[in-house]
Amino acid sequence: MNWEAFKDRWPNVAFSKFVKSGPHAWHVQQMGSGPELVLIHGAGGSTHTWRDVAPLFAEKFHVTAIDLPGQGFTELGDRNRCGLEPMSADLRDLFGVLGVTPNAIIGHSAGAAIALRMAIDWPAMNDTKLICINGALGNFRGLAGVLFPVLAKILSLNPFIPAIFSRTAENPQRAERLIASTGSQIDDAGMEQYRALISDRDHVDATLAMMAQWSLDRLLAELPKISQEVLFIAGSNDKAVPPDTSDRAAARIPNAAVMHLNGRGHLLHEEAPDKFTDAAFAFLDQENMLTR
Repeated sequence: MNWEAFKDRWPNVAFSKFVKSGPHAWHVQQMGSGPELVLIHGAGGSTHTWRDVAPLFAEKFHVTAIDLPGQGFTELGDRNRCGLEPMSADLRDLFGVLGVTPNAIIGHSAGAAIALRMAIDWPAMNDTKLICINGALGNFRGLAGVLFPVLAKILSLNPFIPAIFSRTAENPQRAERLIASTGSQIDDAGMEQYRALISDRDHVDATLAMMAQWSLDRLLAELPKISQEVLFIAGSNDKAVPPDTSDRAAARIPNAAVMHLNGRGHLLHEEAPDKFTDAAFAFLDQENMLTR
């Protein structure tokens, strides 16, 4: 996305900066002081998804929120590094450049998978607490499990698809239908930001590349290796990721718990930022992390 076009109206821009690490030029927002808290959005999102909760967390944490490669305002430097493992590795490198070793990570949807992957692969995260919001941790079942990744790959290789999709997404009703399909109801400001994202060709292209390269097989097989404390928060009205996905994942992680929020959808942290942050603070402060 064009930073100059949006810098005066994007959430929390006063805390934005751009950092070159690995092949990408990352859009990063940092605010607050205290233990290190990292926020990772899901596929097709950006730092805007944390617009209300990041300032609340910044009252007690040093918060780092990032745009994933090619999404939002992060410039994609290598289109072949949009899968789970390379993206997680590139994020570890970025945090090294930033001097951030996470005390806690909150990941939304596909961002939850990235957080769990990092927990397995990065020894420095042995004591990191993890919160997974509607974690996208279920492979497509049956024939869809074969066809969907192939379709995403075909679409991502067609240079005309992102342009066609982004042009049709300029219709205001497209964004509204997309958000409605997640089971969430968000404010007008959030809707306008999603409309800007899905109308941007580069953002759409990077999201399709991520979908095409995404595989959860290794992560799902290795969930029992995760020793860190994990809290899954699932919205009962999530129409994008079935709520029982969180239950199944938590059952395979030794120190995991699940909280269900009734009436909330896939974007529950945008729908109910106060309720979500209250639950997050309660979990993160169990061992007095915030007073150390």
